[in-house]
Amino acid sequence: MNAEQEKLIAIFNSKITLHDEEATALLDRWHHAATLKRNDFLISKGQVESNLFYVIQGSMRIYYPHRDDEICVGFAHEGNLICSYPSFIRNQPSDYFIQALAKTDLIAIRRQDFYGLFDAYPRIERVWRLLEEEALLGKIEREVEMLTFTPEERYHRLLERSAHIFQTIPRKYIASYLRMTPETLSRIRPS
Repeated sequence: MNAEQEKLIAIFNSKITLHDEEATALLDRWHHAATLKRNDFLISKGQVESNLFYVIQGSMRIYYPHRDDEICVGFAHEGNLICSYPSFIRNQPSDYFIQALAKTDLIAIRRQDFYGLFDAYPRIERVWRLLEEEALLGKIEREVEMLTFTPEERYHRLLERSAHIFQTIPRKYIASYLRMTPETLSRIRPS
């Protein structure tokens, strides 16, 4: 197992340590998917997401087009899983764009291969459910923050949870993610 495979399997092992046979079956189904240049799209609105991706290197943003604006709803960095999740689950066209913010290398597992593992290895399905539950709790927490926290509180929560974002993500996207103008973020954030 190489270093990238170890990092990938560590995501799954963070919930339940997979047996060697399960880990091998899971890793065997991942393939090199893409190397994206800055500003390239992994997926565009209207495409059907058929892969779950793992970011080996780089950074990405997930955004939703809204009127004449783009609302950033998430980021992915080295060591993260990413996809247009509603499209991946429902096998329907994506409402989101996923765009590389830097040169990004990804590997992927096809939807049918991933779900096929669930029948053969129920513990992989259980781990995935636990990871989904954790992601859902994070989304609920973010929604509460967006609805009830001041811009300053939202900024400080992001800084506590993900300080690295401020090193790699342009401020305009961080501002969008925090649902504030870049000017408000500049006023809040010390230079």
